[in-house]
Parts: sequence; C-alpha cells; structure tokens
Amino acid sequence: MLHEMSLGGMLFSPFVLLLPLAFIMAAITRGVLHYMGLRTYIWKKAWFDVAMFVCWLAAIVYLFAN
Repeated sequence: MLHEMSLGGMLFSPFVLLLPLAFIMAAITRGVLHYMGLRTYIWKKAWFDVAMFVCWLAAIVYLFAN
C-alpha cells in the first residue's frame, strides 16, 4: 500500500515521486519511437502521448504498491 511521505511535518502524496518518473519514462519512449521512425505511423500523436503516460503511471504504481 502506498502511504504519505512526511517531509518537515508536511504530508505529501506518493504521486509526487511517481508522476515525474512516469513522465520521464514516457519521454524516453517517445524519443525512442521518434529515433526509430515509428512516430510517423501514429495518427493522433497527442492522444498517444497521454495514453503512454497513463500506461507508464499505472505500471509504476502497480510495481511500487507491492
């Protein structure tokens, strides 16, 4: 179970660390797809980027929740 983190008496959600990690992983994936030339086959690039970010976030939360 994910619990709050206490820093200086303030409670922070675990998403404070998980969201930037998911963003970095999505950016790396986007760069790899661009480097390999596969982004030209994606019809709606913005929707694909959002979906990829959500999938990375779900995977990271699943891995860290155990």
